[in-house]
Amino acid sequence: MFIASKGLSIILLLMILTIVISVICFNSETWKSKLTFFPYRMKRKNETYRVISHIFIHADFQHLAFNMLSVYFLGSFLEYQWSYQFGPEDGALHIAILYFFGGIFATGYLYYKNQDNVFYQSLGASGAVSAVIFAAIFWHPTMKLGLLFIPVPIPAFVFGPVYLLIEYLAMRKGNTGIAHEAHIGGALFGILYVTLLEPNKLITFFELIF
Repeated sequence: MFIASKGLSIILLLMILTIVISVICFNSETWKSKLTFFPYRMKRKNETYRVISHIFIHADFQHLAFNMLSVYFLGSFLEYQWSYQFGPEDGALHIAILYFFGGIFATGYLYYKNQDNVFYQSLGASGAVSAVIFAAIFWHPTMKLGLLFIPVPIPAFVFGPVYLLIEYLAMRKGNTGIAHEAHIGGALFGILYVTLLEPNKLITFFELIF
């Protein structure tokens, strides 16, 4: 892990905070219940803080490890790139905006769909992490990435569409116990944010595909 400025990198700080809060909630159902994304209570009890708090908790260690490893590798890469491009302070600010607003954006459709569903709850940083992953993909689409079921690394501009297709098919299938809508929503926010920062990145991505 590199140091993006005179202090700790924003990615490392986010990871530490997420790990600490997640571990606390592994041992406290009360705190986990208070922090989950719960559209029904958000609407009726005005518990809007849940749109952020759910990002810091996870279902189990496997869930936590997968998200933290993903954000470590691609988030660190992106933080380095943006620190070089925009300066350490602005680079860290862009990472923070991408992560938190990516997590919020990822829940938009889920809130609309489940605001009257008293049984629906979700948790985890997957939407925010998905925003980071796709921002990294669109920032440097020729880098090589790997999938668990594909042992050979593939270019990011191929990985991105394959990932989204898998998530879309899983969402259509349903009953997976995973909020695929959040993954897709986070990915779309990551693409949008990079496009706002550097519009040519989107053009380059599609040129590589077509």
